[in-house]
Amino acid sequence: MLPPMKRRHLLLPALAASLSLAGPAWAQGLRERLAQRREMGREAQPGDFEWTDAERQRALPLRLRLPAGEAPCPLVLFSHGLGGDLNAGSLWSEAWAVAGIATLHLQHPGSDRSVLRSGPRALRTAANAQQLQARALDVRFVLDELARRAAEHPRLRLDRIGLAGHSFGAHTTLAVAGQHFPRGATLADPRPRAFAAFSPSPPNGGDATAAFGSLRRPMLCLTGSLDGSPLVPEGDPNRREGAWRRAVYDALPAGDKAELWLDGADHMSFGGQAVGGAMARLRERDPRASAQAERHQALIAAVSSDWWRAQLLDDAAASARLAQAPAHLKEADAWRRG
Repeated sequence: MLPPMKRRHLLLPALAASLSLAGPAWAQGLRERLAQRREMGREAQPGDFEWTDAERQRALPLRLRLPAGEAPCPLVLFSHGLGGDLNAGSLWSEAWAVAGIATLHLQHPGSDRSVLRSGPRALRTAANAQQLQARALDVRFVLDELARRAAEHPRLRLDRIGLAGHSFGAHTTLAVAGQHFPRGATLADPRPRAFAAFSPSPPNGGDATAAFGSLRRPMLCLTGSLDGSPLVPEGDPNRREGAWRRAVYDALPAGDKAELWLDGADHMSFGGQAVGGAMARLRERDPRASAQAERHQALIAAVSSDWWRAQLLDDAAASARLAQAPAHLKEADAWRRG
């Protein structure tokens, strides 16, 4: 196999053909969401550190969240969406810690919160093949570094690793899981045992079955009826809602796969990031919407926690729960398995 940097010119045209984020039209509420992101507290948290990939001269901010106690635990890597940071996925990693799973949050330079300083146009520009490849190589570097530094993190079970991501992080997750790109390009890494794609996307203008039909490792997809693309491709108004994202699950081969579909859940319902006082303002403005958001959050946390316990801890009880529809689903919600 060619070294990553030498394969760069082969990968980028193929990846560019598959990305589904770029487009000149904007989803409803994007500017408001950007403003909410800017309000997020950015103080360093316990467990924050930084590793530098010397070969690429790329410094990666990281945040490790461990379960309580001293017992060895599996590890899930979490990749944020466009304009995100280490706060992304925090709601999920808190739940996973209670379930006995550690989480390592990755922040990807070039598609992280730094692009927000230049406005929405820069955010759209960052949704490109170069950034997707850089993100996949970030995952590869972190996995290499975890193995090299194993003695520094004795609780982490490096034989039990999962990968998850939201939005552009879901693109990253699918790519590392083995998504097929045109011309045979691949960013796959064999080390993660299972995956969770929050707001996954089928390829833009491509064949979803060709892209995902060979992914054999366990994959959980999570999306909902209002989970539209933050950057809606021109001429594709259907992507303002979430049904198009279900093509990812449909294209996966039969086997160990699952999909949680939540009616009324929007794109940020799956980001796992508590944004300032947004929930408090929502309670004041619309208590019913607040109750629905909290129900969605609880379902996502519970299902994803069971997913990791089943896949990374061989938990029979969690597997049994995943074999049937989760409790508290409404009539318009859905659970698909296998």
